[in-house]
Amino acid sequence: MSKEHKAVCVIAWPAGHSRSPLIHNYWIKQHKLDAEYRREAVPPEKFADFIKNLRANGYIGANITVPHKEAVLKLSEPDDRARAVGAANALWYADGKLRSTNTDVEGFLANLDATTPGWDRGLSTAVVLGAGGGARAVIYALLAREVSRVYVINRTEARAKALQKKFGTRVQVARWDETTGLLGGAGLLVNTTTLGMVGQPPLEFNLRALPSMVVADLVYDPLVTGLLASARARGLRTADGLGMLLHQAVRGFQLWFGIRPEVTAELRALVEADLLKKK
Repeated sequence: MSKEHKAVCVIAWPAGHSRSPLIHNYWIKQHKLDAEYRREAVPPEKFADFIKNLRANGYIGANITVPHKEAVLKLSEPDDRARAVGAANALWYADGKLRSTNTDVEGFLANLDATTPGWDRGLSTAVVLGAGGGARAVIYALLAREVSRVYVINRTEARAKALQKKFGTRVQVARWDETTGLLGGAGLLVNTTTLGMVGQPPLEFNLRALPSMVVADLVYDPLVTGLLASARARGLRTADGLGMLLHQAVRGFQLWFGIRPEVTAELRALVEADLLKKK
């Protein structure tokens, strides 16, 4: 591996909320690398130019998050997974070309596997809230685990229908007011919206009709969202957004530095402490 100083960043708008620098700089220090991971706040109108000049700005790769995950596909060479999902969140250079992939898929699955073992055993129906880049990764992951039916619920129905068209007949579109009724027959509920995030409106609907099921929330600030608190109060198993954030970071780090890092209790505690100290 080259001994030159290496830099990676997360590109977002805004970018101040991202905990990715904390995660990757922890691994960089752990593996004694001459590298650093930064934040780059890039508005949509400047995103294309920033990506075109990524290497010139000294970066060997990057993470991409809201609102750029879909736009980056046209500015890079996506792999089969990123193309199938329709969104990318990690960039790296290979053979002189800027490549992109989607690590949210494995992050979502690895987090559920670690925190709620057996969640997909016999799972026939899942409900996904939202229709953005996160939802795309979740739907792709669920279909890969052979879930028979995935209901997508989004306030803008046209975006949900676009995902149905993309992923096929196993994806069904439902209205927001149908959520509670659908949950009676579902084994998994996943929130991919920003509802419940710090500074955003709460995610509110009736969980009383839920059977014994798993509830996952991609929001990680707060650590325990209103949705997760409600699910836990009813004895349901849950998977939080921080776990997904940690697990999705693994492959990006491996692509940039050639080392596969581990998600440990110490790392999780570090990020948890950072989230809590800002309250």
